[in-house]
Amino acid sequence: MRLVTAAPVVVVMAAGQGTRMRSRTPKVLHEICGRPMVGWPVAAALEAGAARVVVVGGPDRNLAGHLPDDIVLAVQPVADGTGGAVLAAAEHLDRDAPVVVLSGDVPLVTAETIRALVAAHAATGAAATMVTTVLEDPTGYGRVVRAEGGSVERVVETKADGDATEVERAIDEVNTGIFCFDGGTLLDALAQVGTDNAQGERYLPDVLPILRAQGDAVHAFVADDPGLVLGVNDRVHLSQVRAIAQARIVERHQRSGVTIVDPASTLIDVDVEIGPDTVVEPSSFLRGRTTIGAGCRIGPLTTIVDGTFGDDCRAPHSYVLEGVLEDGVGIGPFAYLRPGALLRTGSKAGTFVEIKNSDIGAGTKVPHLSYIGDADVGEGSNLGAGTITANYDGRHKHRTTIGARVKGGVDTSFVAPVTVGDDAWTAAGSVITQDVPAGALAVARSRQRTVEGYAARVQQAVSQES
Repeated sequence: MRLVTAAPVVVVMAAGQGTRMRSRTPKVLHEICGRPMVGWPVAAALEAGAARVVVVGGPDRNLAGHLPDDIVLAVQPVADGTGGAVLAAAEHLDRDAPVVVLSGDVPLVTAETIRALVAAHAATGAAATMVTTVLEDPTGYGRVVRAEGGSVERVVETKADGDATEVERAIDEVNTGIFCFDGGTLLDALAQVGTDNAQGERYLPDVLPILRAQGDAVHAFVADDPGLVLGVNDRVHLSQVRAIAQARIVERHQRSGVTIVDPASTLIDVDVEIGPDTVVEPSSFLRGRTTIGAGCRIGPLTTIVDGTFGDDCRAPHSYVLEGVLEDGVGIGPFAYLRPGALLRTGSKAGTFVEIKNSDIGAGTKVPHLSYIGDADVGEGSNLGAGTITANYDGRHKHRTTIGARVKGGVDTSFVAPVTVGDDAWTAAGSVITQDVPAGALAVARSRQRTVEGYAARVQQAVSQES
């Protein structure tokens, strides 16, 4: 008795090297919107409720470290085709549960498609259900040959001369490489699949005529959107798939209340989170696991990589790498936040300000032309233009501590390690090398000397030389 209601085991075939990519990187590890290609079907399978996901890789195990921890990695020792790939996962399959087979280079399959496939498979009672689609140009795809009554008779490969007849090549319904089988039936049939074809490989679709010959039904589940099953064979296909994935990501955020002014010039990775009423201006790139709160305005021309923004932040024309902004923070234009930068509520990093590994207190302002590194700054302080924390002595990094409500004069350099107390002041042009007590004014500069008539002396000297 088939337990068709059980959660499926999903097998993702990912052992191919993809020589047409002309790359040292395995094809399925090429990135699509912040996620390796193979990670897309894996994520869809997990979202669809798979009981187990098995990814089949090659003997070099180059997929290790690129998959979630709860994914099983099986090894296909010899590149002997799609049938061989599923056989490599055999020990991880459940005879009493449905098995869904996906391809690691068909990344746009969705969780909704997987769930619908499993439901259709259960409803028809078929031994196998395959996802097909109709393409205007089916070149390179296996053609689906239908039997009388509309069931699937077989799939004919077209990779090499002799695989298919001209009549079969004229068929526009193609195999997408996505299947649902009864586990036990699949395992029994795979053992009978041979290599009598031009490639000398075990083709997974060759299971279908075996099932039909023993009286089992094989049905097709037709996908209306060919983009769902678009495969990647080279970098042209990769860019096409990336464009579709990016459009989906943008639409998801738009429907969640985010304004994306110019989607064509905006890049948003798949794991980026954006709150409602945030506006993303043109030519902005949100990468990695960036999180942006509600009511923010990002860009134009801003890049954020693994950054965290609270609500109501502003970031025009800036670059943020792992920086953290609490609510109401404004940065830029031309601000650069490096790892470890924490800007607390209502603070500001203005034009041409670079901050690294520093805690900037609530309401504190670093308006422009400054570098703050390895520093802790209290709340309500104001650091003048050209402020520098000199934090490196050639061997070690040292921290600068600046208290609350400090008024830093322009062109002040703090030579770490140094501590400035609350409510202290520094005079413009000072180089602070000693601690400054709370409420004190630190002046660390030479006194001005004015030489009257200096310009005339210089001109006289030039005239005499000539």
